[in-house]
Amino acid sequence: MSAPTFTISQLAKEFDLTTRAIRFYEDMGLLTPERAGVQRVYSARDRARLTLTLRAKRLGLSLTEARDILDMYDSPRDTVPQLQKFLGVLGAHRAQLESQLAELQANLAEVREHEKKGRAALARAQKAARTA
Repeated sequence: MSAPTFTISQLAKEFDLTTRAIRFYEDMGLLTPERAGVQRVYSARDRARLTLTLRAKRLGLSLTEARDILDMYDSPRDTVPQLQKFLGVLGAHRAQLESQLAELQANLAEVREHEKKGRAALARAQKAARTA
């Protein structure tokens, strides 16, 4: 029994992507379909790599970071340099997210303060309007 294969249209439909996006992932080296004439034929491995690429994107990793991580899994596993690189990418990404979170929290605090001042000003204006 042969391994399952997929067309670009099948993957696009399954993952709610455009065929152009899938071709872009191919250009980035994330997918390596075989060719049957002019048609691309994607393997189960390509499908799995697409799944992991989209997961990496949801985590906020760049496509280059996603490719580097995926490529690590194509070579012998659990080597010290691979794990160090993987942890380095994740650590840098975590630090970036923590920085963004701190900025968002500061922005939220500022918005809350402006809301508080706005409510107080509105209350004063409504009180002044009633007494006028």
